[in-house]
Amino acid sequence: MYKRILLPTDGSEASRRAIDAGVEFARESGAELVAMTATTPFRAITADAEMLELTAEQYEASSRQHAQRRLDEVADLARDAGVPYTAVQVVSDDPDEAIIATARERMCDLIIMASHGRRGIKGLLLGSITQKVLVHSAIPVLVHR
Repeated sequence: MYKRILLPTDGSEASRRAIDAGVEFARESGAELVAMTATTPFRAITADAEMLELTAEQYEASSRQHAQRRLDEVADLARDAGVPYTAVQVVSDDPDEAIIATARERMCDLIIMASHGRRGIKGLLLGSITQKVLVHSAIPVLVHR
């Protein structure tokens, strides 16, 4: 059925639940996983406190460490389940575009991702990465709630 599944993570609790489900789905279907996380590039002018307090090099190193921890969570679960996996860290201002591009580049035939469940005006104002992926991806997307 599916051969390669993209499993993006942002480190949130919703994302962790999607990872658990995605690893199990990959194990049951015999697919391999591509774990992916996106980090924001450094900006000198920003409202992000971490960027204001760090140099570009410090911020990038910190971002890589945070991303690696998120990817290590997926790696540990995949290894324990006997699921082959690779890990990808992407730097992007647009995580939805990074998810779709990574899925295309890695020849994934399914994307499994979390929904944070924002509804109403909050969901409309904040936007939804999951919603954007659903709208713009030609690759099937399984949303875990």
